[in-house]
Formats: sequence, C-alpha cells, structure tokens
Amino acid sequence: MKSLVLREKEDKLASEFGADEKVLSVINALLNAEGPFTGRTVSGLEGQINATSLLKDIRGAPVESFVVKLAEAVGCLKTVQKMASFWSRVVAELRRLWYEGQYIPGIPPDNIPDLNSCLLYQQLQVINRCISRKTRHSAAVKSLESVEVQASSSVPCSSASDSARLPDPCLYAKTKSGEVVLRLGADRECDNLTMLETGVPVYSPVLQEPPLLTEDLIKETEEFVLRTGSVGAGCSQLLSDMQAFKAANPGCILEDFVRWHSPPDWSENEATSELDDTSDSGDMSSGKGQLSRRMQKEGNLWRELWETSKPVPAVRQSPLYDEDLAVEGILDYLDTIPPSDLFKQLFIAVLGSGLVIADVTLSTNSNLSSFFNECRNYVVVTCQGHSWIEKLDDICQVYETVETMLLNKDEVINVTIQPEETAAAGEMRNRFKRLSLIFGGKNKSSSKTPSKDSTNTEENSGRQTFSLFSKKPPKPAASPSEKPSGSVENDWTIL
Repeated sequence: MKSLVLREKEDKLASEFGADEKVLSVINALLNAEGPFTGRTVSGLEGQINATSLLKDIRGAPVESFVVKLAEAVGCLKTVQKMASFWSRVVAELRRLWYEGQYIPGIPPDNIPDLNSCLLYQQLQVINRCISRKTRHSAAVKSLESVEVQASSSVPCSSASDSARLPDPCLYAKTKSGEVVLRLGADRECDNLTMLETGVPVYSPVLQEPPLLTEDLIKETEEFVLRTGSVGAGCSQLLSDMQAFKAANPGCILEDFVRWHSPPDWSENEATSELDDTSDSGDMSSGKGQLSRRMQKEGNLWRELWETSKPVPAVRQSPLYDEDLAVEGILDYLDTIPPSDLFKQLFIAVLGSGLVIADVTLSTNSNLSSFFNECRNYVVVTCQGHSWIEKLDDICQVYETVETMLLNKDEVINVTIQPEETAAAGEMRNRFKRLSLIFGGKNKSSSKTPSKDSTNTEENSGRQTFSLFSKKPPKPAASPSEKPSGSVENDWTIL
C-alpha cells in the first residue's frame, strides 16, 4: 500500500479526493475520533443472533464496526491509488490514536481478539485492548506505590503475641514464624479461603494479563511448539502467577497456591491410602486435605517452579507481553499490507453487512425468505472455501440478486415463486442470472428518474452510494504496452 501512495504527487485530502461532498463526509466521519461514530445496528434479538451466525460463518466484521464503515468509505473511491492514499491516512490516524491513548471508534475497548472475525478486526481489537491494559497497569503501579507509602508511615507489630493487633490485614500478613510482612500487589480477599499454615485469609493478586493472540499469531505459536516441543509461554505465565501470589500472600505454601489457582488439584479431607502409599506426604498434604496425584508426582513442574519463584508483584515483573511492541508491529504491518489482503477483508466485511441488513427484512417475508436463505447459504458456503476469490463474479451476482429482492419485492415474487418449489441447487445460478437480466435495466433507469415513493428513493440512493457490487472497477485506459501503470489496477479488478 505504501508503494502505491508514493506514486501520488499530491498529498492533501481535498486535492486527493476532489470535491465529492459525500466522499469527504464519509472520510471525515471515519477519521474524526472525537466525533460520534454512527455504525449500523441490528434490530431485535433474533436479528442479532442471525447477524452473529452469518458473520461468524464468513469471518466478516460486526455491522456496527469501524471495519464496515471503512469498507464503505473505500467503496466510494474509484481508483486504487485513491484507495491506497486513503488507507495511508487511516493508518496514520490509528497511530495517532494509539500514541494519545484514545480508543479506535467502532471497536470494543477491552475485548480479546474475536477469532470468528476477519484479521483486520482482530488487530484493531488488540490495539484497543492494549490501551485498556496500559491504563490498568498504570493504575496498579499507583496502587502499589500508595500501599508502600502507607506502610512506611505505620509501624506494624512483629511478634506472634501481637498478631491480633495487625494494623490492617489488607496490608499485612503473618508468616508461620510470627513475622508480619507487607502484602504487595494484592487485589482482593478470597472468600472462605485461608492459608493452611497461618490461617490468614488468602488474597488474590494482581496478575500479568496473558498475551493477545490473533489468528496469525496462534498459527505461528502452534507451528513453533510443534517444531521445537517448547512450552515456555505456559511456564512463564505460571511462574509469573506464582511470584505475584507469593508477594500478595507472605507465608504461603504451594498447597495454598494450588487451592487458589487450580481447585480440582486439591482434595478436602479425602486422603486415600492409595495416595499415601505413593507419596511421602510430609509436605504434600495437611490435616485439611491434600494435593492431587499429578501434583504429588516426583519432578512435578509446579513444585519446581514454586521453589524457584520469588515474591514479586506483577507490575514489577518482566512483562510477558509488550503492548507497545505488539501495537507497533500491527501498525507497521497495516502500513505495508498487500492490497489484495486488505481488499479481501473489506469485501467480506461489507458483503456480510449487506446480507445482515437484508436479512432483517427478507427473512420475515414468507414469499422471499426461502429464496433469500438460498442466496445467503450460497455466499456462506462459497466464502468458506479457500478459492472463493475465483467465484467473485458469482458472489457479486448473488448480492445483486439480494438487492433486487429488496428493491422490487413484488416483481421478484412473481418471477421466482413457482407452483412447485423443487428447483435443484444447480438451477439457482440460472435464477440469479434471470433476475439480473429482468431487473438490471430497471434498476439503472430508476436511478435516473424519481421514484413515486420519495422515501424509497432516498433509501435506494443511500444504498447505492456505498455499494461495492453495482459494477466492476473500470479497466485502465492505457494500451497493452503501458503495462506498469495499469498492473495494480488489474490486480484489484481480479479481486
């Protein structure tokens, strides 16, 4: 994308996109993070369920999201160079929002990546989630510093006989020897859970959040594990949790951590003779219960990590996931993303959005619901294939058929409804073609002359403004010998 932008001589928005007020208004609305973001919504619970199912099947993006709005804005532009220039502006805006700690509009502020959506939507989710995580990290650092300042101004008791007079059990814990130690990184007290050796309440610590994995990173991680047999990432998370737990619960033992972190690996008052025979249960069980068999095995990873871990609150540990590095990597990738990868995702996003909008109206029409379901199922099955791009013309024809059903309901019913609905699946394409031939000319002519129903006219014109399917991009006017200047255009035409 960056190479396409570098070809352009002009860099200004007005000169780049001309005097088209509709295009400029869409672009400004999309890039204006401080203004209201008006994404579409799906009415009714049933509509929301259908929308979720459809978008999940084709791996699109929510209809109210930034990605769909972006796809509509790109659809307003007529050349690949203008699309590339606009995309460059979008990435620059995303970078600015990240640096200023502002959320991307139209993207949930604190959700983990939705693996049922397109990769672009997942990456934007990561950016917003990282902003939330940095905010929480800053709050945790301030909280820890506040605790230390508060502790420095008070002198806690230090003998076992004074244990009943602990200044604040939320700040201090008593060890087995009777020493009073400051809690660090504690979040909240756990209900009905006390440490086995001291009887002091167990506190849940503030933990490091796990890495944010999009579908491409998950694939890379799986390939790395299969190639090397490494489980380092899981061990790092477990070690981090142990260190945070020790800092928040001075005087704790492994059994306390297991009871908090993995309750199924602890049995309350159910010590069996079989387990006693296989363990030297001196430090692995207590009068209140014991660890599971796997925790008692020699060389257990949990025990080895516990013995090497030190009490360090999460905010002072080496980070498991670097938010700054992750987001910079995403922004750098988006800055140089191949046009084909970007346009495929935008196409699927706006395709899904259109079908969801049509579903609200057509699925409740007894005469058209069956035919619409055929269209929708065809798109879903086709888009789930690896070579769906080869069937792009068919997908566009199906989409145009759905548009025809919305704009000419009565006439479509007369054409499609037959005495016996026994058409084979192979005949569906012919039905799409027949509708395209019958209504194609009418739709074009109707766009030139006012409709009797002014309301429908406004709705139809609004739909056509953002349609990526009304017609193919124009072929380059250059001669065959002028191949370099039209090669990118031809690539986009293929998509």
